[in-house]
Amino acid sequence: MTPCFLLSCGEPSGDLYAGALTRELRSLAPGTTVTGLGGPQLAAAGGHLIEDYRGIAVTGLTEALPKLLRYRKALARLVASAREQRPDALIVIDFPDFNLRLAERVRKLGIPIVYYISPQIWAWRPGRLKTIRALVDRMLVIFPFEEQIYRDGGVPVEFVGHPLVDLVKPPAARELFLTGVGLSPDAPTVAVLPGSRPNEVRRILPDLILAAGRIRSRVSAAQFVIARAPSLEDELFAIVNGQALSPVAIVEGDTDAVLSSADVALTASGTATVQAALHGTPMVVVYRVSALTYRLGRRFVNLDTFAMVNLIAGQRIVPELIQDAFTPEAVADEAVSMLTDASRARTIREGLARVRARLGGPGASRRAAEAILGLIPPARRVTTGDEPRKPMG
Repeated sequence: MTPCFLLSCGEPSGDLYAGALTRELRSLAPGTTVTGLGGPQLAAAGGHLIEDYRGIAVTGLTEALPKLLRYRKALARLVASAREQRPDALIVIDFPDFNLRLAERVRKLGIPIVYYISPQIWAWRPGRLKTIRALVDRMLVIFPFEEQIYRDGGVPVEFVGHPLVDLVKPPAARELFLTGVGLSPDAPTVAVLPGSRPNEVRRILPDLILAAGRIRSRVSAAQFVIARAPSLEDELFAIVNGQALSPVAIVEGDTDAVLSSADVALTASGTATVQAALHGTPMVVVYRVSALTYRLGRRFVNLDTFAMVNLIAGQRIVPELIQDAFTPEAVADEAVSMLTDASRARTIREGLARVRARLGGPGASRRAAEAILGLIPPARRVTTGDEPRKPMG
Protein backbone atom coordinates (compact mmCIF):
# COMPACT_ATOMS: atom_id res chain seq x y z
CA MET A 1 0.00 0.00 0.00
CA THR A 2 1.07 3.58 -0.56
CA PRO A 3 1.74 6.10 2.22
CA CYS A 4 -1.20 7.64 4.04
CA PHE A 5 -0.99 10.72 6.27
CA LEU A 6 -3.36 12.57 8.54
CA LEU A 7 -2.62 16.30 8.47
CA SER A 8 -3.86 19.21 10.57
CA CYS A 9 -3.47 22.95 9.95
CA GLY A 10 -5.73 25.70 11.19
CA GLU A 11 -4.99 28.98 9.43
CA PRO A 12 -4.28 30.39 5.95
CA SER A 13 -0.49 30.25 6.16
CA GLY A 14 -0.60 26.68 7.46
CA ASP A 15 -2.94 25.73 4.63
CA LEU A 16 -0.50 27.26 2.13
CA TYR A 17 2.36 25.19 3.53
CA ALA A 18 0.15 22.08 3.73
CA GLY A 19 -0.65 22.38 0.04
CA ALA A 20 3.01 22.69 -0.92
CA LEU A 21 3.97 19.78 1.33
CA THR A 22 1.20 17.57 -0.06
CA ARG A 23 2.32 18.21 -3.63
CA GLU A 24 5.85 17.15 -2.73
CA LEU A 25 4.71 14.05 -0.84
CA ARG A 26 2.60 12.95 -3.81
CA SER A 27 5.46 13.71 -6.21
CA LEU A 28 7.98 11.67 -4.22
CA ALA A 29 5.56 8.82 -3.48
CA PRO A 30 2.80 8.70 -6.12
CA GLY A 31 -0.54 7.60 -4.74
CA THR A 32 0.12 9.07 -1.30
CA THR A 33 -3.07 9.97 0.55
CA VAL A 34 -3.16 13.13 2.66
CA THR A 35 -6.32 13.97 4.54
CA GLY A 36 -7.41 15.99 7.56
CA LEU A 37 -8.02 19.56 8.74
CA GLY A 38 -7.12 22.16 6.14
CA GLY A 39 -8.47 24.51 3.53
CA PRO A 40 -8.48 25.30 -0.19
CA GLN A 41 -4.72 25.00 -0.68
CA LEU A 42 -4.62 21.50 0.79
CA ALA A 43 -7.63 20.49 -1.28
CA ALA A 44 -6.12 21.93 -4.48
CA ALA A 45 -2.98 19.87 -3.90
CA GLY A 46 -5.00 16.66 -3.81
CA GLY A 47 -5.70 16.45 -0.08
CA HIS A 48 -9.06 15.34 1.27
CA LEU A 49 -10.68 17.62 3.85
CA ILE A 50 -12.27 15.99 6.87
CA GLU A 51 -12.78 19.47 8.29
CA ASP A 52 -12.26 22.96 6.82
CA TYR A 53 -10.23 25.24 9.08
CA ARG A 54 -12.16 28.32 7.95
CA GLY A 55 -14.45 29.38 10.73
CA ILE A 56 -12.00 27.96 13.27
CA ALA A 57 -9.05 30.27 12.65
CA VAL A 58 -8.82 33.06 15.22
CA THR A 59 -6.13 34.81 17.25
CA GLY A 60 -6.20 35.54 20.96
CA LEU A 61 -7.28 33.75 24.10
CA THR A 62 -10.68 35.31 24.69
CA GLU A 63 -11.38 35.43 20.94
CA ALA A 64 -11.11 31.63 20.75
CA LEU A 65 -13.90 30.93 23.27
CA PRO A 66 -16.77 31.04 20.73
CA LYS A 67 -14.92 28.44 18.63
CA LEU A 68 -14.63 25.78 21.33
CA LEU A 69 -17.57 23.65 20.18
CA ARG A 70 -16.27 23.62 16.61
CA TYR A 71 -12.79 22.77 17.91
CA ARG A 72 -14.11 19.79 19.85
CA LYS A 73 -16.07 18.45 16.90
CA ALA A 74 -13.09 18.79 14.55
CA LEU A 75 -10.81 17.15 17.10
CA ALA A 76 -13.18 14.23 17.57
CA ARG A 77 -13.51 13.64 13.84
CA LEU A 78 -9.75 13.65 13.27
CA VAL A 79 -9.10 11.25 16.14
CA ALA A 80 -11.85 8.93 14.90
CA SER A 81 -10.30 8.93 11.43
CA ALA A 82 -6.87 8.16 12.85
CA ARG A 83 -8.30 5.27 14.85
CA GLU A 84 -10.11 3.85 11.83
CA GLN A 85 -7.53 4.36 9.08
CA ARG A 86 -4.23 4.06 10.99
CA PRO A 87 -2.21 6.58 8.94
CA ASP A 88 1.54 6.24 8.69
CA ALA A 89 1.96 9.52 10.59
CA LEU A 90 0.10 12.56 11.83
CA ILE A 91 1.55 15.78 10.40
CA VAL A 92 0.63 18.89 12.39
CA ILE A 93 1.39 22.39 11.14
CA ASP A 94 1.71 25.20 13.72
CA PHE A 95 -1.75 25.89 15.35
CA PRO A 96 -0.48 24.51 18.69
CA ASP A 97 -3.52 24.94 20.94
CA PHE A 98 -5.44 22.53 18.73
CA ASN A 99 -2.62 20.44 17.31
CA LEU A 100 -0.96 19.49 20.58
CA ARG A 101 -4.28 18.16 21.87
CA LEU A 102 -4.73 16.24 18.65
CA ALA A 103 -1.17 14.87 18.82
CA GLU A 104 -1.72 13.67 22.38
CA ARG A 105 -4.77 11.64 21.40
CA VAL A 106 -3.29 10.26 18.19
CA ARG A 107 -0.01 9.36 19.88
CA LYS A 108 -1.96 7.02 22.18
CA LEU A 109 -2.94 5.07 19.07
CA GLY A 110 0.74 4.35 18.37
CA ILE A 111 0.85 6.65 15.33
CA PRO A 112 4.06 8.71 14.78
CA ILE A 113 3.81 12.49 15.08
CA VAL A 114 5.59 14.98 12.83
CA TYR A 115 5.44 18.67 13.75
CA TYR A 116 6.08 20.95 10.76
CA ILE A 117 6.26 24.71 11.44
CA SER A 118 7.13 24.91 15.12
CA PRO A 119 5.02 26.54 17.82
CA GLN A 120 6.78 29.73 18.89
CA ILE A 121 8.02 28.35 22.21
CA TRP A 122 10.99 30.74 22.03
CA ALA A 123 8.51 33.63 22.23
CA TRP A 124 6.01 32.39 24.77
CA ARG A 125 4.90 29.31 26.70
CA PRO A 126 8.32 27.59 26.74
CA GLY A 127 6.80 24.90 28.95
CA ARG A 128 5.36 23.41 25.78
CA LEU A 129 8.83 22.02 25.03
CA LYS A 130 8.25 19.26 27.60
CA THR A 131 4.95 18.34 25.93
CA ILE A 132 6.52 18.37 22.49
CA ARG A 133 9.39 16.16 23.65
CA ALA A 134 6.89 13.59 24.91
CA LEU A 135 4.70 13.63 21.80
CA VAL A 136 6.72 14.46 18.69
CA ASP A 137 8.86 11.99 16.74
CA ARG A 138 10.31 14.64 14.43
CA MET A 139 10.22 18.44 14.54
CA LEU A 140 10.75 20.16 11.18
CA VAL A 141 11.61 23.83 11.67
CA ILE A 142 11.67 26.67 9.17
CA PHE A 143 13.80 29.20 11.06
CA PRO A 144 17.49 28.47 11.66
CA PHE A 145 17.56 29.59 15.30
CA GLU A 146 14.84 27.08 16.22
CA GLU A 147 16.98 24.03 15.50
CA GLN A 148 19.32 24.48 18.48
CA ILE A 149 16.40 25.17 20.83
CA TYR A 150 14.81 21.80 20.09
CA ARG A 151 18.09 19.92 19.95
CA ASP A 152 18.99 21.25 23.40
CA GLY A 153 15.49 20.27 24.53
CA GLY A 154 15.92 16.66 23.45
CA VAL A 155 13.52 16.80 20.50
CA PRO A 156 14.61 15.16 17.18
CA VAL A 157 14.76 18.18 14.87
CA GLU A 158 15.70 19.18 11.34
CA PHE A 159 15.93 22.65 9.80
CA VAL A 160 14.36 22.41 6.34
CA GLY A 161 14.20 26.11 5.41
CA HIS A 162 11.23 28.37 4.85
CA PRO A 163 8.63 27.23 2.29
CA LEU A 164 7.86 30.83 1.34
CA VAL A 165 11.21 31.00 -0.43
CA ASP A 166 9.61 28.82 -3.12
CA LEU A 167 6.00 29.95 -2.72
CA VAL A 168 6.56 33.70 -3.01
CA LYS A 169 5.91 34.74 -6.59
CA PRO A 170 8.59 36.61 -8.56
CA PRO A 171 8.32 40.40 -8.34
CA ALA A 172 5.49 41.77 -10.43
CA ALA A 173 6.19 44.40 -13.04
CA ARG A 174 5.34 47.49 -10.97
CA GLU A 175 4.04 49.50 -13.90
CA LEU A 176 1.80 46.74 -15.21
CA PHE A 177 0.41 45.83 -11.79
CA LEU A 178 -0.28 49.34 -10.52
CA THR A 179 -1.73 50.48 -13.82
CA GLY A 180 -3.92 47.38 -13.87
CA VAL A 181 -5.47 48.24 -10.49
CA GLY A 182 -5.98 51.90 -11.40
CA LEU A 183 -2.93 53.38 -9.66
CA SER A 184 0.09 55.30 -10.91
CA PRO A 185 3.43 53.49 -11.23
CA ASP A 186 5.19 56.80 -10.51
CA ALA A 187 3.52 57.63 -7.19
CA PRO A 188 4.77 56.61 -3.73
CA THR A 189 2.88 53.40 -3.01
CA VAL A 190 1.93 52.10 0.43
CA ALA A 191 0.74 48.51 0.84
CA VAL A 192 -1.75 47.77 3.62
CA LEU A 193 -1.91 44.19 4.95
CA PRO A 194 -4.40 43.97 7.83
CA GLY A 195 -4.22 40.20 8.38
CA SER A 196 -5.98 37.10 7.12
CA ARG A 197 -8.46 36.38 9.94
CA PRO A 198 -11.70 38.33 10.38
CA ASN A 199 -10.97 39.28 14.00
CA GLU A 200 -7.52 40.58 13.01
CA VAL A 201 -8.94 42.75 10.25
CA ARG A 202 -11.61 44.20 12.53
CA ARG A 203 -9.02 45.26 15.10
CA ILE A 204 -6.25 46.36 12.75
CA LEU A 205 -7.66 47.78 9.51
CA PRO A 206 -9.50 50.83 10.95
CA ASP A 207 -6.33 52.32 12.46
CA LEU A 208 -4.30 51.47 9.35
CA ILE A 209 -6.84 53.39 7.28
CA LEU A 210 -6.56 56.35 9.67
CA ALA A 211 -2.78 56.08 9.38
CA ALA A 212 -3.10 56.13 5.60
CA GLY A 213 -5.01 59.42 5.83
CA ARG A 214 -2.21 60.93 7.91
CA ILE A 215 0.39 59.67 5.45
CA ARG A 216 -1.53 61.29 2.60
CA SER A 217 -1.63 64.61 4.46
CA ARG A 218 2.17 64.61 4.66
CA VAL A 219 3.04 62.90 1.37
CA SER A 220 0.37 64.25 -0.93
CA ALA A 221 1.18 61.96 -3.87
CA ALA A 222 0.90 58.77 -1.79
CA GLN A 223 -1.44 56.05 -3.00
CA PHE A 224 -2.57 52.88 -1.25
CA VAL A 225 -3.13 49.26 -2.22
CA ILE A 226 -4.83 46.98 0.29
CA ALA A 227 -4.12 43.26 0.24
CA ARG A 228 -7.32 41.37 1.00
CA ALA A 229 -6.95 37.75 2.02
CA PRO A 230 -9.31 35.30 0.28
CA SER A 231 -12.58 34.32 1.95
CA LEU A 232 -12.94 37.52 3.98
CA GLU A 233 -16.33 39.22 3.94
CA ASP A 234 -16.95 42.51 2.12
CA GLU A 235 -18.18 44.24 5.28
CA LEU A 236 -14.69 44.05 6.79
CA PHE A 237 -13.45 46.43 4.08
CA ALA A 238 -16.44 48.79 3.99
CA ILE A 239 -14.44 51.25 6.09
CA VAL A 240 -12.16 51.91 3.13
CA ASN A 241 -14.99 53.51 1.17
CA GLY A 242 -15.72 55.92 3.99
CA GLN A 243 -12.29 57.55 3.88
CA ALA A 244 -10.93 60.11 1.42
CA LEU A 245 -7.99 57.97 0.32
CA SER A 246 -8.47 57.93 -3.44
CA PRO A 247 -6.53 56.64 -5.26
CA VAL A 248 -6.76 53.35 -3.41
CA ALA A 249 -7.13 49.78 -4.65
CA ILE A 250 -8.19 46.59 -2.88
CA VAL A 251 -6.53 43.50 -4.32
CA GLU A 252 -7.61 40.00 -3.33
CA GLY A 253 -5.38 36.94 -3.47
CA ASP A 254 -2.22 38.56 -4.88
CA THR A 255 -0.22 39.71 -1.87
CA ASP A 256 3.09 39.11 -3.63
CA ALA A 257 2.25 41.61 -6.37
CA VAL A 258 1.05 44.12 -3.77
CA LEU A 259 4.28 43.84 -1.78
CA SER A 260 6.66 43.81 -4.72
CA SER A 261 5.06 46.98 -6.12
CA ALA A 262 5.04 48.92 -2.83
CA ASP A 263 7.59 51.34 -1.45
CA VAL A 264 6.44 50.70 2.13
CA ALA A 265 4.10 48.15 3.73
CA LEU A 266 1.89 48.56 6.79
CA THR A 267 1.43 44.97 7.87
CA ALA A 268 -0.04 42.88 10.63
CA SER A 269 2.58 40.81 12.42
CA GLY A 270 2.82 37.24 11.11
CA THR A 271 3.73 35.41 7.93
CA ALA A 272 3.23 38.57 5.87
CA THR A 273 6.33 40.10 7.44
CA VAL A 274 8.46 37.26 6.08
CA GLN A 275 6.72 37.63 2.72
CA ALA A 276 7.56 41.36 2.72
CA ALA A 277 11.17 40.57 3.62
CA LEU A 278 11.46 38.20 0.66
CA HIS A 279 10.36 41.09 -1.58
CA GLY A 280 12.72 43.52 0.20
CA THR A 281 9.84 45.84 1.10
CA PRO A 282 10.40 48.17 4.09
CA MET A 283 7.57 47.74 6.57
CA VAL A 284 5.85 48.95 9.70
CA VAL A 285 4.68 45.95 11.73
CA VAL A 286 1.55 46.31 13.85
CA TYR A 287 -0.65 44.08 15.95
CA ARG A 288 -3.49 44.24 18.42
CA VAL A 289 -5.61 41.73 20.32
CA SER A 290 -8.30 42.31 22.91
CA ALA A 291 -7.16 44.09 26.07
CA LEU A 292 -7.95 41.02 28.18
CA THR A 293 -6.04 38.67 25.86
CA TYR A 294 -3.06 41.01 25.97
CA ARG A 295 -3.06 41.24 29.75
CA LEU A 296 -3.41 37.47 30.11
CA GLY A 297 -0.83 36.61 27.47
CA ARG A 298 1.83 39.23 28.08
CA ARG A 299 3.06 37.54 31.25
CA PHE A 300 3.98 34.45 29.20
CA VAL A 301 5.93 36.31 26.53
CA ASN A 302 9.70 36.02 26.79
CA LEU A 303 10.76 38.48 24.09
CA ASP A 304 10.93 42.24 23.66
CA THR A 305 10.41 41.93 19.92
CA PHE A 306 7.51 40.26 18.11
CA ALA A 307 8.04 40.72 14.37
CA MET A 308 9.37 37.58 12.75
CA VAL A 309 11.82 39.49 10.56
CA ASN A 310 13.40 41.08 13.63
CA LEU A 311 13.66 37.73 15.39
CA ILE A 312 15.35 36.15 12.37
CA ALA A 313 17.71 39.11 12.01
CA GLY A 314 18.58 39.05 15.70
CA GLN A 315 18.01 42.81 15.88
CA ARG A 316 15.20 45.29 15.30
CA ILE A 317 15.47 46.22 11.64
CA VAL A 318 11.82 47.26 11.18
CA PRO A 319 9.60 49.12 13.67
CA GLU A 320 6.99 47.22 15.69
CA LEU A 321 3.88 48.90 17.06
CA ILE A 322 2.07 46.43 19.29
CA GLN A 323 -1.17 46.93 21.24
CA ASP A 324 -1.22 50.45 22.80
CA ALA A 325 1.81 51.54 20.77
CA PHE A 326 -0.21 50.87 17.60
CA THR A 327 -1.77 54.26 16.86
CA PRO A 328 -2.47 55.93 13.51
CA GLU A 329 -0.02 58.72 14.37
CA ALA A 330 2.83 56.32 15.19
CA VAL A 331 2.25 54.24 12.05
CA ALA A 332 2.18 57.36 9.89
CA ASP A 333 5.39 58.71 11.44
CA GLU A 334 7.28 55.50 10.65
CA ALA A 335 5.89 55.15 7.14
CA VAL A 336 6.55 58.77 6.19
CA SER A 337 10.11 58.40 7.44
CA MET A 338 10.65 55.40 5.15
CA LEU A 339 9.06 57.20 2.20
CA THR A 340 11.11 60.38 2.60
CA ASP A 341 14.42 59.21 4.09
CA ALA A 342 16.24 57.25 1.39
CA SER A 343 19.07 56.33 3.75
CA ARG A 344 16.72 54.75 6.28
CA ALA A 345 14.85 52.83 3.59
CA ARG A 346 18.13 51.52 2.20
CA THR A 347 19.30 50.39 5.65
CA ILE A 348 16.05 48.48 6.16
CA ARG A 349 16.36 46.80 2.77
CA GLU A 350 19.88 45.71 3.64
CA GLY A 351 18.57 44.18 6.85
CA LEU A 352 15.79 42.38 4.98
CA ALA A 353 18.37 40.96 2.58
CA ARG A 354 20.14 39.41 5.58
CA VAL A 355 16.82 37.91 6.68
CA ARG A 356 16.30 36.38 3.24
CA ALA A 357 19.76 34.81 3.39
CA ARG A 358 18.94 33.11 6.70
CA LEU A 359 15.75 31.47 5.50
CA GLY A 360 17.52 28.70 3.63
CA GLY A 361 17.61 27.93 -0.05
CA PRO A 362 14.80 26.73 -2.32
CA GLY A 363 13.25 23.32 -1.76
CA ALA A 364 12.00 23.54 1.85
CA SER A 365 8.72 21.75 1.16
CA ARG A 366 10.52 18.94 -0.66
CA ARG A 367 13.04 18.56 2.17
CA ALA A 368 10.16 18.38 4.63
CA ALA A 369 8.43 15.73 2.51
CA GLU A 370 11.64 13.67 2.31
CA ALA A 371 12.05 13.83 6.08
CA ILE A 372 8.45 12.69 6.62
CA LEU A 373 8.69 9.84 4.14
CA GLY A 374 11.95 8.82 5.79
CA LEU A 375 10.03 7.95 8.96
CA ILE A 376 8.04 5.17 7.32
CA PRO A 377 9.29 1.82 5.95
CA PRO A 378 10.95 2.15 2.51
CA ALA A 379 8.54 -0.32 0.92
CA ARG A 380 5.68 2.09 1.56
CA ARG A 381 7.34 5.18 0.04
CA VAL A 382 6.69 4.24 -3.59
CA THR A 383 3.73 3.01 -5.53
CA THR A 384 3.55 -0.79 -5.32
CA GLY A 385 0.62 -1.34 -7.64
CA ASP A 386 -1.92 -1.38 -4.83
CA GLU A 387 -4.78 1.03 -4.89
CA PRO A 388 -4.28 4.12 -2.73
CA ARG A 389 -6.13 4.04 0.57
CA LYS A 390 -9.54 5.60 0.60
CA PRO A 391 -9.61 9.12 2.08
CA MET A 392 -10.12 9.21 5.82
CA GLY A 393 -13.35 10.67 7.14
